Amino acid sequence: MTRVHQFVLLGFPTRLGIRDALFVIFLTLYLLTLLENALIIYLICSHSELHKPMYFFLGNLSCLEMCYVSVTVPTLLMGLWMGPYHISFVTCMTQLFFFVSLICTECTLLASMAYDRYVAICRPLHYPLLMRPQVCLGLALSSWLGGLVVSAIKTKCIASLTYCGPNVLNQFFCDVSPLLNLSCTHVALTELVDFISAIVIFCGTLLVSLASYSAIGMAVLRMPSAAARRKAFSTCASHLVVVGIFYSAALFIYCRPSRIKSMDLNKVLSVIYTVVTPLCNPVIYCLRNKEVHTVLRRTLHWP
Repeated sequence: MTRVHQFVLLGFPTRLGIRDALFVIFLTLYLLTLLENALIIYLICSHSELHKPMYFFLGNLSCLEMCYVSVTVPTLLMGLWMGPYHISFVTCMTQLFFFVSLICTECTLLASMAYDRYVAICRPLHYPLLMRPQVCLGLALSSWLGGLVVSAIKTKCIASLTYCGPNVLNQFFCDVSPLLNLSCTHVALTELVDFISAIVIFCGTLLVSLASYSAIGMAVLRMPSAAARRKAFSTCASHLVVVGIFYSAALFIYCRPSRIKSMDLNKVLSVIYTVVTPLCNPVIYCLRNKEVHTVLRRTLHWP
C-alpha cells in the first residue's frame, strides 16, 4: 500500500467571490480576536487590582484563545485564499496535537473558573484559603500539562494509523473525525481512546461546571437581598453562556466514537468553537465586567 504523505484540506468549497468575502470576514475576526485577548492579558498583568484568581484564570484563557485561533484559522484562511489547501502529514499531525491539547486545556480551565465562582459565592469566608495563589497556579498548570498529555496520546494513536488514499479531508483543519474517515486500517482502538478521552475530559469537566453552577444557583436563591442576588447572578451568567456555547458544539462532535459522516454540519460547528467563541469570550467575560471597564477607561484615558 502507498502511504499518504500529504492531505488536502477541502475547507469551504464555494465560488471565488464568496471565498474572497469569507476570507476578509475571517481575517478580520482573527485579528480582532488577537487584539481583544492581548488587551485583556495586558490589563490583567499591568493593573494590581486585577491580580485576583478570577482574572488569573481569565488571563490564561485569553492566552489559550490566542493560541487556539492561531492553530486553526491560518489553514482556514489559506483554503479560502488558494482553494483546497495541501498540508504535509507531519504538519497535519502537529496541528492536530496543538488543537487537541488546547481544547482539552480549555475544558479544564472552564471547570477551574466555575469552581472559583463556586468558592467565591458559596464559601466566601474560605475563598482566600481555597483560592490562594499556589492553588490557582496548580490548577492552571494541571490544565496546560493535562492537555499536552492527553493530546500526545491521541495524536500518537492517530498518527500510527495507515493512510493509503484518498487524502482529502472535508474540514478546514486537521481534526480527529476526518482523519479517522480516511484511515484504511482498523481504527477500533483509536476510536476507543478518542471516546474515553472525550468522556473524561469533556464530560468530566462539564460535570464539574454544572455542579458548581447548580450549587451557586441554590446559594443565590437563598440570598435575602435582591441586589445581592442580581450581583451574584451577573458574575456567573456570562460564564454560563460561554460554557453552554462551547460544550454544545464540542460535545456534539467529539463525544461520539463512530466516524462522523455529517461533515458539513461539523465544519459549521467547528467555526463556532474555533472562531466565534474565542472572539466572544473577552467581551462576555471581561469587557462587560465593571472592574475591567474601569481599568480599560483609565488605560485609554477615557472620561
